[in-house]
Formats: sequence, C-alpha cells, structure tokens
Amino acid sequence: MPGASGVNTEGSCEALCRTLVSQKGLQRETADISHSVLYTSLMGLLLVTDNEKEKLTVGSGRVGLKNIGNTCFLNAVVQCLSHTRGLRDYSLLKSYRDDKFSKEETKLMEAFSQVLSGLWDVNEGDRVVNPRQFYNIFKDAVPYFSGYSQQDAQEFLRFLLDKLHTEINRRPYVRRTGKEPEQTFARFRISEEAAAMWKKHLERDDSRIVDLFSGQLRSSLHCSVCSHSSNTFDVFCDLSLPIPKRSSSGQVTLRECLELFSQEEKLDKDNSPMCERCNRHTECTKRLSIQRFPQVIVIHLNRFTTSRWSISKSTVYVSFPLTNLDLGRYGPVDCGPVLYDLYAICNHAGTVNMGHYTACCSDENGWCFYNDSSVTPVSENQLQTNQAYVLFYQRSNSTTIRK
Repeated sequence: MPGASGVNTEGSCEALCRTLVSQKGLQRETADISHSVLYTSLMGLLLVTDNEKEKLTVGSGRVGLKNIGNTCFLNAVVQCLSHTRGLRDYSLLKSYRDDKFSKEETKLMEAFSQVLSGLWDVNEGDRVVNPRQFYNIFKDAVPYFSGYSQQDAQEFLRFLLDKLHTEINRRPYVRRTGKEPEQTFARFRISEEAAAMWKKHLERDDSRIVDLFSGQLRSSLHCSVCSHSSNTFDVFCDLSLPIPKRSSSGQVTLRECLELFSQEEKLDKDNSPMCERCNRHTECTKRLSIQRFPQVIVIHLNRFTTSRWSISKSTVYVSFPLTNLDLGRYGPVDCGPVLYDLYAICNHAGTVNMGHYTACCSDENGWCFYNDSSVTPVSENQLQTNQAYVLFYQRSNSTTIRK
C-alpha cells in the first residue's frame, strides 16, 4: 500500500467533495452531469486518499468468529463489514477518534474495532476471535437483541450501522424542535431538489458510515386526475428487494428483482398521499429510483414474508453478477453506467424457525466461506445458491475494498 505522500491531494479532494454537497445555493441549470455519479466518484477518490495517509499492515483476514450462543447472524454480518475496506481501515487506524464531533462515547466503535483488529492481526496467532465484549455493548445499546433467540442478520446490520454512525458522527447533535417547514422546489430541476435535500441531511448526519453506505432514493408520484408530478427523497443504507415468483426455469435474476422494485405501482385513493394540486387523495402512480449512488450498496433479498398468522421463507434461486452489476438504468435519466463488484455475501440456510447464517467474502487471494469459527476457501462457482440473503457490492471505479 502506498505511503502518505499525497496530503495536498487529499485536502483538495475533500474540499471538492464537501463543496459539492455543502455549497450555498443549488446546482446551476447548465450543469448536465449527474450529482449522484459525480459525488460518488469524488467520494471514492477521497476514501482512497484517506487510506493512503497512513500505512496499514494487516494479515489475511481469514480468521473465524466464535459463536457465543445463536450469534451466527452477528458473525456473518461482522465478516462482511470486516471485508469492507473503507470501514476496516478506518476502524483499525482508529481515525474516528479525530474525525468525530459527536458527544457520544465510542464504546461500540471501540469494541467493533477491537474485533476487527483480531480478525486482521498480522501475527494471526489466534484463528478464532471472541466477539462477546462487542456483542454485550451492542445489546446494551439495543436491548431488542438481548437473550439467545435467533435474530435477523439484515435487521442487525441496520441497527449496527446506525449505532456506529451515531457515535462517530462529524456533526454536533441538534435537537429537533417541532415539525420543520416543508421546502418547495417547484422552479428547480429534480437534481437540484435532490442536492438540497442531501445537503440538509449532511448538516445533521455525516460520518464514515454515510460516506460508504448511504444513498438517496427518489419516489416519484404522478396524479392520475390532474397529471401533477411530485418527488420525495429519502436516505437509504440498503435496498430491500422483492423476489418475483419462481419462473418456469426455477430461478430469477437480480435484475428481475431490481425491475420489480423500480416498476411503476398504481395506488388507489385510499392508499395514496394527498395530491398537492387537487388537495385531496386521488389515484396515482408511484415509481422508485436511485437518485444518489453509495460507494457500497447493500442489497437485501427479501426472502421472509410476514402474513397475519405466520412468517414464510422464499427459497427461490436468485442469480447475481459477481462483477459489473450496472445500476445506472435505475438512476437519474442519462446518468450512464454505474458499475459495482460483489465482495461479500451473507447467507441464510434453513427455515424461519431453524436457520443458520454464514458469509462468503473476497480478499486479494480469492473467496472464503465463513461459518462461525470455521474458515475455508471457496470457488466463485460455489457462491451462487438459494441461500443468498444480503449482497455487498462496491463501486468498481474505486479501490476501497481489496488490499
């Protein structure tokens, strides 16, 4: 890994990124490039340069985690996050100690970093790391995960990233006083409205978690009565995709899941929001798209369906690309290709009541299968199974994953 020789480059890159998202005023009408693609590319450069500021020597990372009582969900997620290089290096270098502004104690972040230190120890003397201290601190922060019952890995991932973000937030805590006035952007382009909402988000929530995992969804509504269109923008840290019904071939593709997620949905007036022009609930159509692409996109295959009386699991085989997943078609118009490469998978085997989580993660030497304390090499043609549950993809034009 290169040494710390580009300090000025890092400063200028950071300044450019911050200017892009924090500048006063909105993007000019003449700007044609997508905010999402430009911002994400710059953040990729910033993350790479951050990693070059200090040398970091690590081991192979092929170390298991001890199961301390139905904690396979934790072990699988931690292994996937451990192979997210932008987060791993940030944790091992303890950069959050200088980066944070939050008054929150970094108890969970310190414990998480300690686990990663064991997993990436150069000496690799202990082939199994015990995550007990980390899990105890997490349970204190999120009592919902107390006890020894089975937990959902994707739910754990969301809570964990949220708690880590809270501790290492670069922004001071601001108490929200009542409902804030809604902003109107009738005279602005969609990209300008989205940029303004993103800027507002970063004024309160800005951390390495946001740098890596946060993106922005656009929800477009079109009134069937008056043809009025409106947009809302929401921050996301993962995409939860529905799985289509099994095809005649017995499998579906990730693209089919994405198409189902982003397809136009008809809403009757009982389930639709208030039309701003009609000033009443009307029939309308709704479509979701990605307005701002994150550096790391976490894709959750929604295998569990909850009905009134029970929970069922889909075992449909979903095929997914290992490289060059193009999400550009689900982004802003004319944004061009937005390519991602797979680097980690969280799998769920078994049923709703009797299940087990494992992980598959890539490093510079290939892929490994992580089953609690057991770690074994695995070939690429063994990655695609009907147990795939959460997929971790990295923007392919950035080098923030592999060593």
